[in-house]
Amino acid sequence: MNDATDYGRAFPAKPQPLTLEQAAWITPPMQAVDTEGMIDVPRMRRYRQNRLREQIVRQGFDAVILLEPLSIRYATGVRNCTLFQMHIQAGYLFIPAEGPVIHFDNAPGRETGSQLETIDESRADIMPLSYMFAGSRHREWASRWAGQMDDLIRAHCGQGGKRIGIERSGFHAEQALAARGHEVADAAPVLAMARKIKCPEEILAMNLTIAVAEDGMTRMRDALRNGVMEQELWALMWSALIEGGGEWLDYRLLASGERTNPWQQEASSRMIRAGDLVVFDCGMVGPFSYGGDISRAYHCGPGRPSDDQRRLYAIAHEEVTANTRLLKAGAAFSDIARSRFIPPAGFGDQPYPCMMHGIGMADEWPVILHSPDHPEFYDGELEPGMVICVESYIGEVGGVEGVKIEDQVLVTEGGPVVLSRYPFEDSLLMREI
Repeated sequence: MNDATDYGRAFPAKPQPLTLEQAAWITPPMQAVDTEGMIDVPRMRRYRQNRLREQIVRQGFDAVILLEPLSIRYATGVRNCTLFQMHIQAGYLFIPAEGPVIHFDNAPGRETGSQLETIDESRADIMPLSYMFAGSRHREWASRWAGQMDDLIRAHCGQGGKRIGIERSGFHAEQALAARGHEVADAAPVLAMARKIKCPEEILAMNLTIAVAEDGMTRMRDALRNGVMEQELWALMWSALIEGGGEWLDYRLLASGERTNPWQQEASSRMIRAGDLVVFDCGMVGPFSYGGDISRAYHCGPGRPSDDQRRLYAIAHEEVTANTRLLKAGAAFSDIARSRFIPPAGFGDQPYPCMMHGIGMADEWPVILHSPDHPEFYDGELEPGMVICVESYIGEVGGVEGVKIEDQVLVTEGGPVVLSRYPFEDSLLMREI
């Protein structure tokens, strides 16, 4: 496996010719143009699966078994009832270091999987791992699932106990697979190291999500007026997301006025008043399941922002822009933390939980904390192709308001490239308007 420009293994095509009668009933989701640049989605899928298999081998696994719907989509492109499967285990995917990729799902998921070149076999003999479906037979079904997986491991990884990466299968399933003689380990490092480096097609998909998020920001900015409720504004972000072909918002972080301090209060029925700051974090999982994680703060007119509001905003803006400049290929997380922007006294006492974090299909590794001396800090190194969200929250302890700003940034050999292009507020930056 390698990361060559053809993205490794050339998957065999699976042509499914249509009859005229079948074509007559299908309205394809395509653009009616021949010359505009489009995302090469099969190429993106090949790249991701090859990245994953490289990491399976590099980290000493014989196979991984994936149950998280975003992990399955990363590995294959399958999308089926994603939010449901985040809390009710249903479909799962078997990927050996070498050999066929085998997908288990119900009928809609199998129909999707059968159309993708990244899946070699779609199977209907899915075992219920969730207690909702298994009930009092949970242990029995977990044992039968382990037998099913053991058959695949022996067929495609060889005889004897193997090292298998697994995610979110539950205690009984993991124990049953271990009882078959296999070493069961967490698949999270495999996924994190595969997903951290994006190909150009992934950046295109991410830009599409960011464009959808920025559409939502514009709708909210245009609708901001005295008397509108926080959740009315947030509904406009949801509307833009669904209309733009996206998936969901991870949270409902939009607050106004005194609810902006401390941060991370969710949208409520509070009526926004003239003079309030309105602060939000879009936290979007958009088209192709790629993330858009951008924060902005608005001022609700009529009138101009106060000097205190402008100061909060200016500090947050400076923190994000200064820390963005630190995103250079080869930079150690610890060096970034040591070189970070330090807010003026009193304004950095309740910082955002992290200084930066990765993003791909939603938020992901790494998380870079504010200090290498933090007990939970871990080190690493930035590489070209990583996408990092740069965070800032500025609000005095006990203060009336606070400001949250966040940008989404691509790391390249030539330096950081900010992907989130929605403008900052001139009135809050003390610029003439």
